[in-house]
Amino acid sequence: MASHRDLWRGTLMVVFQPGEEIGAGAKAMIDDGMKERFPKPDIILGQHVMVGEAGTVGYRAGAILSAGDSMHIKMYGRGAHGSMPQNAIDPVIIAASTVMRLQTIVSRELSSLESGVLTVGALQAGTKENIIPDDAVIKLNMRTYDDNVRRRMIDAVHRICYAECQASNTDHPPKFTTIDSYPVTENDINATATLAAAFKDHFAERTYETAPAAASEDFSVFGREWKVPYVFWFVGCTEKSAWQKAVASGDINQIPSNHSSKFSPQIHPTLQTGLETILVGALTWLEKA
Repeated sequence: MASHRDLWRGTLMVVFQPGEEIGAGAKAMIDDGMKERFPKPDIILGQHVMVGEAGTVGYRAGAILSAGDSMHIKMYGRGAHGSMPQNAIDPVIIAASTVMRLQTIVSRELSSLESGVLTVGALQAGTKENIIPDDAVIKLNMRTYDDNVRRRMIDAVHRICYAECQASNTDHPPKFTTIDSYPVTENDINATATLAAAFKDHFAERTYETAPAAASEDFSVFGREWKVPYVFWFVGCTEKSAWQKAVASGDINQIPSNHSSKFSPQIHPTLQTGLETILVGALTWLEKA
């Protein structure tokens, strides 16, 4: 873009977003005065490498990435020796019952037409087999595509945890701590249509409309804070024959995905495609000189 400045007019801001994995990078940039230090953009564009045939580009209007909410929940009991459980309020039992009950939020409180995922990734309690501990910790993650569903699921988690503690007559209520929180990434409909037309013109059959992904990103914070439209898309990175074989056998979920230790994106044509998409996107809104 810099080498061909004579071919376009306008202002281009290139943002290398830090801290996306912990949901803090975009917000940190906003808090650091990004809105005051730089001009307000007309459009914000972003992309991410994802599992998919290398060299392809997936776009989508509306929700393309889920909201993500992670919680640390501490449940208080009363410790005692394992030989005298009558003297304890067992947090292991409380936590175990809570984990089972939490799974009913999606299966029994959401409509079959709604989408949500709740995963308990950690349950930690005690250090000795014959000692009932004083407390237990649950760490969970939720993914949703709708703000109303998101609110209901968060409320349900609080309700169930409080109820399980009350059922066991604990001396203290559970303590909730937010680990991270990502808003849903919801592409602007009109801007996505404009970008899709540009992608189809440049990439032809290598671009397609993708389904939403159950991953989360803090990219949308830029658009939400600046109150301007934004579009986010995916760049495929899976070697072509491996992808086609997985599609034919119905084993796409067996391909190691982002953040897996076995995730192995094909360097080329992934890098070239990523560069092309961001250039096509930018030039769609910049004026021709």
